[in-house]
Amino acid sequence: MTGAWADLVVDQVRYRPGPLILDDVSVTFAAGSVTAVAGPSGSGKTTLLSIAGGLIAPTAGTATYDGAPTWRGNGDPRPEVAFILQVYGLVPILSARENVAVALRARGVSWTDANDRAEAALARFDIADLGDRQVEELSGGQMQRVAVARALVVEAPVLLADEPTSELDQANVTVVLDALRREAERGAVVVIATHDPAIVDAADHQVMIDEGRLG
Repeated sequence: MTGAWADLVVDQVRYRPGPLILDDVSVTFAAGSVTAVAGPSGSGKTTLLSIAGGLIAPTAGTATYDGAPTWRGNGDPRPEVAFILQVYGLVPILSARENVAVALRARGVSWTDANDRAEAALARFDIADLGDRQVEELSGGQMQRVAVARALVVEAPVLLADEPTSELDQANVTVVLDALRREAERGAVVVIATHDPAIVDAADHQVMIDEGRLG
């Protein structure tokens, strides 16, 4: 997916489904840049990415991309947004290749092209040989790389990654970070929620969050 690039804007967002999780958060995630969102566990990082990408609705405030709300009323992100979820979000009954291909199918790509592009995406992260394996046959690190491949294969203008390297060894951390950097270089908004100081240091911009407020 290609097109004009725009910033992802979170404006005065508050999220209080019961306990207060986000409190008056305003931040602009710039197109063409990698932004790291850092903070301790429970600080609101995942919630911020979920609202920014349209998975959940804010209690107050707005999240917009290219002037339109990311929340569409049903929890399905806009096609301009791709997620790397902390819990991977893979479909257990599908193979690794099918899990990547289905993201393309959802965007109208034919099965043949989707499978070919999925194969190439898995190869990018050195897991092409695992394409026919079911999710339950994969290790945590392998599932994480499949999740990364699935998000990147659609070439979305917004890429939101929640702890995308937590299960990886250093060599694969480098591969994934390089791939995310290339996404920003082509113009995408890239946001990484992380507790890893090395990833924070490698980002173009850093946002600190603690107890639901930006530092």
